[in-house]
Amino acid sequence: MYSTTVSDVGTVRANNQDSSFAGEYLVAVCDGMGGHAGGDTASTIAVRSLAHIEQAHAEGDVARATHVMVASVLAAHDAIVGKARRERKLAGMGTTVTAISLAAGYWIITHIGDSRAYLLRNGKLLRLTNDHSYVQHLIDTKRITEAEGRNHPQRNVVMRVLGDFDIDAHPDVGLRRAHAGDRLLLCSDGLYGVLGDATLKETLEHFTDPQECAQHLVAMALRAGSTDNVTAVIADAVVALPHAAAQPDRAQTPLIGGAASQNLAAIADIIDMPVASAPALTEGKSSPAQRAAALNKADSADHGDEPEAPEPQRIAQPSQVREHNDERAADQDTGEIPVVRKSDGRLTADPNDPDVVEAIHHEQLQQKKDARSRRSRHRIIGAIIAAVLVIGAVVGGWCAYAWSQSQYYLAPNDGKVTIYQGVPTNLFGLELSHPVRTTNLKVNELPGEWQDRLASGITVNSYEDAVDHSQFIAEQLEQWKAKQSKDSNKKSSTSSDSSKHESSKSDNKSSDSKSAGATEVTLETITGGRF
Repeated sequence: MYSTTVSDVGTVRANNQDSSFAGEYLVAVCDGMGGHAGGDTASTIAVRSLAHIEQAHAEGDVARATHVMVASVLAAHDAIVGKARRERKLAGMGTTVTAISLAAGYWIITHIGDSRAYLLRNGKLLRLTNDHSYVQHLIDTKRITEAEGRNHPQRNVVMRVLGDFDIDAHPDVGLRRAHAGDRLLLCSDGLYGVLGDATLKETLEHFTDPQECAQHLVAMALRAGSTDNVTAVIADAVVALPHAAAQPDRAQTPLIGGAASQNLAAIADIIDMPVASAPALTEGKSSPAQRAAALNKADSADHGDEPEAPEPQRIAQPSQVREHNDERAADQDTGEIPVVRKSDGRLTADPNDPDVVEAIHHEQLQQKKDARSRRSRHRIIGAIIAAVLVIGAVVGGWCAYAWSQSQYYLAPNDGKVTIYQGVPTNLFGLELSHPVRTTNLKVNELPGEWQDRLASGITVNSYEDAVDHSQFIAEQLEQWKAKQSKDSNKKSSTSSDSSKHESSKSDNKSSDSKSAGATEVTLETITGGRF
């Protein structure tokens, strides 16, 4: 087949999480999810896990080719899980996988997620895949219609994907005999979500050139308001030319689109042949939506109405050619199936190849060994930290206790003023003070103010200060008693003088009464004498 692909970041997203592959024997679309880095990584791993099929397709053996397709998808799942475990920031990443390979005159369709594959044959557009989405489930159970599903608020909820979570990773598999003239369309939901089947059919029929058709489909999706990454792969089944094997110049260079195109050398090594990045979207780049996206990304109005220059295509050669040309090898640490060099110098990443299986097993053993080493280090570090904490607690406790024993205070004990060493508190039931000297001062003989202060403890700086303070209390008590005695004597004297004064007043009063009585007698006598 002759195929091509176009993948565009769109007008809303900051990065392209879709990945695509367009070759002679394999086409694939993978729509990544899981954040800025996770979606890129997951879709890239999936494409790299499938890429070896382009070179190692099983001609004449459909059963084996089908097994290889499924095994490659499951290997991608294992690689995604391993990558997420090694890099916690990638936890929760996943990707859809919709891939079709051509083997022995059959289309082998492998699918998981909500990307889609269509077949245009004899003027009819057939949908080859069934979405693993919540909305598709509602449509299949007749709860909503296709038209209602297009605007359903949960249309982006995917029920099965290839990811690092507990979801069945086995893909749907289908077979369909290939006919010359068949045209395949593989696309992400950013395209079919805004373009109806009628539009897809009309466009696929109208444009005979696959690249022109892919460009037009992606551009239409963006103009229709797609808010997602948009990816399309177009593949046309052609009749093999006579002596095609003797004419390698006629072979198609596989095209890699989206996130997977960031490291073309890794895929070139997997299939051991040159690969190229997908052509950039050129049609519709000066549309209002595209200009708005360019302004948002640049955070500047300097772009004006000028269309953004498309990124030029890049080509990567396999390692043998790079080494011959003294080119620096690209970084292949992507966490997917290891690339193994065979004894004949050929590179392969076929998960069914015994050398690849052995390499995967060795890598898993090394990962387990590294995990055990990390756990041992963590246990040792934990034990050291615990020991340091215990020692710190003991030393800190001892220092606190030593400091407390340098303190003194006065408080009541059995009714007497007592000097204590320590501080008036306890720690987990351990008293941090004890009496060292009991004075003869009775607490109940002290003034109320001193009793209150002693009840809460009178803190001093040293034992000598405590003794001095107890002597001061004794002196204060003597002065207080002397004052009390003096006040009592004065009160008694005042009371005696008052009694004498009252007695004198009483005598005077009695004398006055007698005089008055005499007067009264006299007056009465006089009065009686007159009358």
